Amino acid sequence: MDHRFSEGSNIILDCFSCLDPKNSFSKFDVDKLARLADIYHADFSDDDRGTIRDQLETYVLQVRRNASFSTCEDVQSLAMKMVQTEKHLVFPLVYKLIELALILPVSTASVERAFSAMKIIKSKLRNKINDVWFNDLMVCYTEREIFKSLDDIDIIRTFTAKKSRKGHLPRNFI
Repeated sequence: MDHRFSEGSNIILDCFSCLDPKNSFSKFDVDKLARLADIYHADFSDDDRGTIRDQLETYVLQVRRNASFSTCEDVQSLAMKMVQTEKHLVFPLVYKLIELALILPVSTASVERAFSAMKIIKSKLRNKINDVWFNDLMVCYTEREIFKSLDDIDIIRTFTAKKSRKGHLPRNFI
């Protein structure tokens, strides 16, 4: 993994792996999970960061004793079980860490898709386009399904009706 991800990403993945509920939470590590609150400092207040260790220690003791948590196989089933047993209300900071762990793959995939789109748009032939034009092309490419549903004639009429533009379409173009 060291070759695929940066050191910071590896630290985050290592910390989130401590939420794994398998084998009666055998990977649970209070220090690593508390470190996530520092890494995601915008999501946790100073008070939260001060109390999260106590909440994590109490949480792991309770879920290890609770038989209904022994059936959890992954973080998703853990989150669902917390809501079913209303532990998300008792341990809101732990639940926030679980939510962050669940949205991490989505945000990572979105960023990867954006960079893939950038590689397609910013080719050797388009190496010197300005930022505004590049941003417009990125929106068109990433939202291409929406643009496919638009009628070409409506776009042309809208463009023709605009007053501030460099080029003018011939009157009989439509």
